[in-house]
Formats: sequence, C-alpha cells, structure tokens
Amino acid sequence: MVDASSKFQDSLPISSDELLKTLDQWNIKYNLFVHVPLRTVEDSKKVQGIFISSENGGGHVKNLYLRDKKKKNILLVAQQDQTVDLKKLSKNLGFSNLSFGSPERLMQHLGVRPGSVTPLSMITGVKNDVSLFLDKNLKSKSVIYIHPLVNDRTIEMTIENLEKFFSKIGISYTWTDL
Repeated sequence: MVDASSKFQDSLPISSDELLKTLDQWNIKYNLFVHVPLRTVEDSKKVQGIFISSENGGGHVKNLYLRDKKKKNILLVAQQDQTVDLKKLSKNLGFSNLSFGSPERLMQHLGVRPGSVTPLSMITGVKNDVSLFLDKNLKSKSVIYIHPLVNDRTIEMTIENLEKFFSKIGISYTWTDL
C-alpha cells in the first residue's frame, strides 16, 4: 500500500507544506487538522467527530480521478455519500466510458497518491488539462473538508475560499447535478 501521508510529501510535485504556504500568501482562510492517514470515505467517517457534521453544514467529500476512452482526465468532487453511476455520469458530462485512472496517471496528472485526491490537487492538474466537476449539493455547505495533498491532514474551508483558490490557479470548473 502506497503511503500518501505527509511523511512523503517531499516526493510530490508540490508538497503539502508548500501548498499551505501558498494558501496563506493568497490570503485564503482555512483551518488545518492533523490526524491518522485516511485512505477512504470509511476511514474518514471514523474521525469526522472532530469536524462539523453534514447535518450542521459540513461538506464531507469524496474525490474521484477518472479517465475516458479518449484519455481525457477528470476530477469529480462529490459529497461523500453521493452515489456515482459512471455510465450515467459519462453521458451527463459528455464523456465516453469513464473509468478510474491508475495510481501512476493520478500522480502524473494531479501530483498526488491514492487516498489523498483533493480539489486542491488542481494546482498540478491545471497544467495537465484535467477537467474539474463539483457536485452542486456542496454549494449549500458552510464549509468543506479536503486534504491538502496528503491524507494525514484535512483542511476546512468555505466554498468561496475554494473558488478563490481555483481563480488563483486559473482553473475553470463545472458545478454539476449528480
């Protein structure tokens, strides 16, 4: 199993520490939490007591790195319990035969390892023609919880601050109904 924790952040194109410094320089507000490595939504649910609950406005997400048969790369950010039907998603987004990208392609295109995929990885993805899609339901959340490129840290930020980050890196994105 590949370690996606901060112990190995210096092997990433952009380290988690560098990302956090960049957020600070851009005056993008966030709260940082340090915890055990979380690889899956199930792992994440075990520590969510330290965060704002979904019922109280906390946006707990899952991030899917996908590719279509034409080798287009996609990052989908959805609420953690949202069911994602890849066939339906392919049709709705205008892609053909979406499937999960390999760990090697994930590193190549988003600069992260499995278990640490995040919308913040678009800081690398923007240079690699990755398309970003966000679950419209996340707009109603007061804050969202995302990894800062490693899976033993989580940051809490508002959607507005996430959108400010996207603007700073120059990435366009699409809010979509899942």
